[in-house]
Amino acid sequence: MIAAEPDRPAPEPHRPAAGTAPSVKIERMRRRHLRAVHAIDRQVYARPWSIALYHQELNQPQTRLYRVARVDGAIVAYAGLMLVGRDGHVTSVAVDPRWQGHGIGARLLLALFRAGIAAGCDALTLEVRASNTRAQALYRRFGLAPAGVRRNYYSTEGEDALVMWAHDVDRPAYLAELRAVEAGLPGSTEWADGP
Repeated sequence: MIAAEPDRPAPEPHRPAAGTAPSVKIERMRRRHLRAVHAIDRQVYARPWSIALYHQELNQPQTRLYRVARVDGAIVAYAGLMLVGRDGHVTSVAVDPRWQGHGIGARLLLALFRAGIAAGCDALTLEVRASNTRAQALYRRFGLAPAGVRRNYYSTEGEDALVMWAHDVDRPAYLAELRAVEAGLPGSTEWADGP
């Protein structure tokens, strides 16, 4: 019998200095990360997921891909992708507000999209708040384009969601787009589970 890893509190992420080019480690999300993930959720979302829901997601490794980003050992972001047939649906992307704007969300999307493509995806989709133009700009860098609107999707705030899609992501041209995104990121990236 293998002993479970102890649930140690994660180091508190520090505030990056202006102009910081971080060294980021991207790895698979594990149960021991869930306290830190939930802490980020509470900062970013009006209705954060419960830890129990994350346990359910992690119990479906054939159809759910989750990654976390670490800087100096602290978890500063996470993201998830649900596999549905040949589509990859981004379930969530959240970056600690102190670390937004440092390319960490882009690194997580790179990891998820490459893993989704390796699992057989040929299309990627997500919903994003209609007012979140910063996130929309990030998703456009990944070739996602608006395809529709879901009215009142964020019902707590009464806000619409913009639905975005990228098709033919398993083609060489899209993989070249991903390499170009990666080349433009500041700092360095360690891909614990492969790029």
